[in-house]
Amino acid sequence: MKKDIHPNYVDCTVTCACGNSFTIESNKSELRVDICSSCHPFFTGSEKIVDATGRVEKFKQKYNLKS
Repeated sequence: MKKDIHPNYVDCTVTCACGNSFTIESNKSELRVDICSSCHPFFTGSEKIVDATGRVEKFKQKYNLKS
């Protein structure tokens, strides 16, 4: 492997717009994001499926799934 071509990893503080912050390793010391796992609808359980053409119901009927 070649020497001195890899970036230096430092502790990085990630700050979300919702106020949540956590630490990861990155080549930058600070990151700001708009959405994180604490406020994303998929992870919080507030996800809503918008179905204008009946595709979800058709899928559920096809595979005998219940709501």
